[in-house]
Amino acid sequence: MTILIKAAKAGKRTLKRIVKGGSRKSHLSVTRRIERVKLARRVVAMTFDDGPCLLPANPDHFGERALTDVILDIMKEYGARGTFDVVGDTSANYPDTCGKDGTPAWGGVKFDHYPDFGKDSFGGAVNCPEQIERILAEGHELSNHGYLHRLMGRQRFVYGARQHHENFGAVTEDLLRLHRLIEEKYGVSMTLSRPPHYVDRIDDALTSYDAYTATGYQYMAASFDGAGWLPSAAGYEEEVRLMSAPLAAALERDPDTLAGQIIFQKDGYNMAHRSPVADGLRDQLELLSKYGYEVVPVSELLALCEVGDVGPEEEFYPAILRCLRAGRPVLFDDNSFRAAKPVTRGELAMFLSGRELACERVERLCGGERGKVFSDLPLAHPYSLAAKAAVESGRLALRDGKFAPDEQVTAAELRAAFGRDVGTSRTEIVTAVAEELA
Repeated sequence: MTILIKAAKAGKRTLKRIVKGGSRKSHLSVTRRIERVKLARRVVAMTFDDGPCLLPANPDHFGERALTDVILDIMKEYGARGTFDVVGDTSANYPDTCGKDGTPAWGGVKFDHYPDFGKDSFGGAVNCPEQIERILAEGHELSNHGYLHRLMGRQRFVYGARQHHENFGAVTEDLLRLHRLIEEKYGVSMTLSRPPHYVDRIDDALTSYDAYTATGYQYMAASFDGAGWLPSAAGYEEEVRLMSAPLAAALERDPDTLAGQIIFQKDGYNMAHRSPVADGLRDQLELLSKYGYEVVPVSELLALCEVGDVGPEEEFYPAILRCLRAGRPVLFDDNSFRAAKPVTRGELAMFLSGRELACERVERLCGGERGKVFSDLPLAHPYSLAAKAAVESGRLALRDGKFAPDEQVTAAELRAAFGRDVGTSRTEIVTAVAEELA
């Protein structure tokens, strides 16, 4: 079954490439999918999904201690801190039936149930206040995995029978419901979120990126799989071994390979109702400690570097950071800068725009508005309102009645936009934007 699940997910990615004629086209965005950052120091982030969990580990080698507490005990032993990607409470995800062990329906056919089917009251932030308090008290952080942990939209592969939120408004309300709970009860405002099962598409016009733009989150992904979520036909001991074996092999090949990466883990049971994380986590942390790694929450990793392909030691990094702080979308939605890529007219318009226009575009699409901003630029295009603002302000002009967002910006257009000569490289343009913000 593990092979089938991996094959199905690989098939989904392949089909997307075929249907779209290539890899998904990235664009500049205020919301970025953060998988890793460029960092020379041996610092790595670790995340734990789907908790907290009051049920004991399975098999239980810890005297019926709650699984989340077992994880926290081990993290404390190694001086490691992480990001707990929590749910609210899945007890409203009924009526439902329990699926077959070892399949994605192990905890429910129509919905997810954490920590297990029929045992929703033993999991989630609503039911585990002591664990939430301990997570925060010991220097870990919380991120938003959705109050109900329902899919944001339909997912025909792997989770074809799974129910999803009925519309964009339900998605954002679910996120805000958990956000308000944590903020009101613990005084903590979460800034990172991960979509349930990484399902991004909500409808024909809106995605998880738009939901995060509307709610003020960044998309927290991961670059290294901790492997505790998949069952093994060989049983528990093999599941535990598979949590550390790939990590050991990667570090042996390159001791610096984990620097800046985000590791995915699970604060709960895998699809065989077992919890290899309870025994495998110590092996992982022992390896990381051996190679001199510091394990931190994702927000602390981002404090060291925010960009996937530009390190803080590079000369133009402060300019990127200044733009990000001002809400300027100067990075692509995969969190890359792509210094060598020529800047297009659409990208320049985005450099000159801000978060407000991104939110306005989402609001208009959510309200059912479609149509075109220019003859070649529909409202659904991620650059639509930024382009409109750039033309209306006189910083960019139409070309033969069209905006031409994918055409390369010229030196003359840059001179008109900034009122002075600006180099055409991406680093020079972003530096000019940063200077305007100073």
